[in-house]
Amino acid sequence: MGVSAQVDGDTRILNASNIVSTTAPYDLVKTMRASVLVLGPLVARYGKARVSLPGGCALGARAVDVHLEGLRAMGAICELEEGYIVATAPNGLQGASFTMRVVSVGATENLMMAASIAKGQTILRNVAREPEIIDLANCLNAMGAKVCGAGTDTIVIDGVDTLHGATHKVIPDRLETGSYAIAALITGGDLTLTNTSLDYLPMVRETLEKAGAVFEMNADGFRIYQNGPIQGVDVMTEPYPGFATDLQAPFMALMGICEGAAMITETIFENRFMHVPELARMGANIQVHGASAMVRGVKHLSGAPVMATDIRASIGLVIAALAAKGETTISRLYHLDRGYERLEAKLQNCGAKVERIRVSA
Repeated sequence: MGVSAQVDGDTRILNASNIVSTTAPYDLVKTMRASVLVLGPLVARYGKARVSLPGGCALGARAVDVHLEGLRAMGAICELEEGYIVATAPNGLQGASFTMRVVSVGATENLMMAASIAKGQTILRNVAREPEIIDLANCLNAMGAKVCGAGTDTIVIDGVDTLHGATHKVIPDRLETGSYAIAALITGGDLTLTNTSLDYLPMVRETLEKAGAVFEMNADGFRIYQNGPIQGVDVMTEPYPGFATDLQAPFMALMGICEGAAMITETIFENRFMHVPELARMGANIQVHGASAMVRGVKHLSGAPVMATDIRASIGLVIAALAAKGETTISRLYHLDRGYERLEAKLQNCGAKVERIRVSA
């Protein structure tokens, strides 16, 4: 789209001074759902955008209706044409009061960015409260925006004429943190995670402690280890600060070897049990009843060839494989790399026997 990007270690230097296109094509957007987040900024800055309907993991219906409803409230004209969202704002975006009918992280982010350079004040209600929302608000404010209330259910944005460059440090990935914590538990390991914080995972911490985890805090992270056999704990996924849907698959793998049983209920995505048949191939005892899965712990899992269906199912299968007897081969790993950086190297550093192999088509 015209943004220049320089890579310097774990730093990205981005310059969006010379945008050459306001179209986000299908071939790119289909691979990662978050690509729809260019919609709000483009309409706000250029008065027009043509963005393919998003793809990403096959987790069921995740419509962008709330994104469009919010932009329409701010004066945009949004239509669907041949698989694309076509949005225009001939008179620019105007501040508005908008209440989301369902909580949406993506819509909250899209509308926050759009409202930052809209004319007047925008009040967004019933918004997402994830730590990433606060982080985005901090980044926008560093660039000259006026965003207040991030982390609560109401965000107020006073539009400014333009944003400027800034330096921002992204917060640690709480889902990566939670995944490695669960990996430590399922293997009976003793792991220290650095450059992270349990503050981003209040419900996950509480749940893992009930399952038998012990946490010891330090200045740069925490240590986690197991205190006796893993116990079955019931879980229901909810918007933040509830138990994250993105950690449901890893947690189900952990419950697969628990003492007793656990009921896991998914309230966010209707298709987020696609990892269940794959865990069953590894010997897990799981029965699905509508939006809930009853997991009865077994003594051990067994290695098997399995297939990943989305990012979090991928890491769930990796975690299960770490504790399974024998060798597990996981296919369709392209999902995994969208959510976990240098996974093999990090696991190998902890003593895991894991490697990536290439196979012919």
